[in-house]
Amino acid sequence: MKIVVTGSEGQLGKEILRQFNNNSYDIISVGSKELDITILDEVVSMVRKVQPQAIINCAAFTNVDACETDFDSAFKVNAIGPRNLAIASKEVGAKIVHISTDYVFEGKGVFKDDSIRPYVEYDTADPKTAYGRTKLEGENFVKLFNDKHFIIRTAWLYGEGKNFVNKMMELSKENDKLKVVDDQRGTPTSTEELAGMIRYLMGTDNYGLFHGTCEGQCTWYEFTKEIFRQKKIATKVIPCTTEEHPRPAPRPEYTVLENYMLKMTSNFMFKDWRDALEIYLKKQG
Repeated sequence: MKIVVTGSEGQLGKEILRQFNNNSYDIISVGSKELDITILDEVVSMVRKVQPQAIINCAAFTNVDACETDFDSAFKVNAIGPRNLAIASKEVGAKIVHISTDYVFEGKGVFKDDSIRPYVEYDTADPKTAYGRTKLEGENFVKLFNDKHFIIRTAWLYGEGKNFVNKMMELSKENDKLKVVDDQRGTPTSTEELAGMIRYLMGTDNYGLFHGTCEGQCTWYEFTKEIFRQKKIATKVIPCTTEEHPRPAPRPEYTVLENYMLKMTSNFMFKDWRDALEIYLKKQG
């Protein structure tokens, strides 16, 4: 299978290249320097030339705060880019995998029987940030222009490169105590687990919208505590509130995603976030 991977220089792109590196796949790695996905003519020309069976779009404008001040650039990359890839992939009969985000939701969870439940795919999207709005439009364009789509919403992603896990370990070397937010809840997800889901779905015609995160949930504070526990780091972790760390774009309080469609339509199962973290940290050394 010939596959174009956009955003291949990012965390998920690197992991996809690693997992798809075998004789079953002919991978065309495309970074931002090789292709501007926001220009339709460039995208169509490349896809016509390559004639892939699938496109995996990992490219995104992910700086949540910068999206608030540079909406046009965020919209081009997060919405127009996926639109162009969907149009081009449809023309050559290719599948498209598009990565989206938990930020498409309001970020307060769904109240049921006096408790909060995770978001499932059929819950109403209601983004409160420019990032979330542009990513939701990207989803809508992909749905509109190519029916052979896998749209995957993920969250709290970490892999090879800059990420929360590595940042906390670096900060622990310079500090004997760290304040970490304890009122935002989600699910840490490794790129290894997410790439495994993509590899699984690629071999099927099980098209549609999916959530793709590790099992379980925690706060950033609890996540940090688990990182330090597994790495035997002595730095003390102190819980704090979001208000103590104001940011230009509001951060969601609760974006735990339930992989409902994946469980209803397949046998694929993500690992618990603690187990996935253990695998990642062991590979880090």
